[in-house]
Amino acid sequence: MDFSDSFRIVNLAVGVIMVLGGISQFFNLGFQSIIIGAYVLLFGVAVALLEFQIPPQVSRYASFMFSFVGRGIFYVFIGSILLNNGVLRIIAGSIVGLVGLAYVALEFVPSIEPPANMREADAGWGAEQV
Repeated sequence: MDFSDSFRIVNLAVGVIMVLGGISQFFNLGFQSIIIGAYVLLFGVAVALLEFQIPPQVSRYASFMFSFVGRGIFYVFIGSILLNNGVLRIIAGSIVGLVGLAYVALEFVPSIEPPANMREADAGWGAEQV
């Protein structure tokens, strides 16, 4: 079955939720919150932009984004960073983390293939183009 459009919508939604969670981190006005907010905001924009165009540097240096397990663990990590005081951050972190756990589980379902934009860097571990 081809769920490419569904995965694209989910990844865009996760990117938007990351951006909103990153923006909400700025309201604490602490140095640590601002740094975490900047990183989560940057990661959210990157996740959303990966659905439209994949630069060659991303497939080389962030190849974990092109498998269900890699992207799922990344989403769980960002979700756990967002889990902080504040209702919006807890909701955003929970949603991102649950999507990450679902992606990790999808790795073990053989009937569901990754979408096309998650297969482009699937040349194997450390495979170099000469």
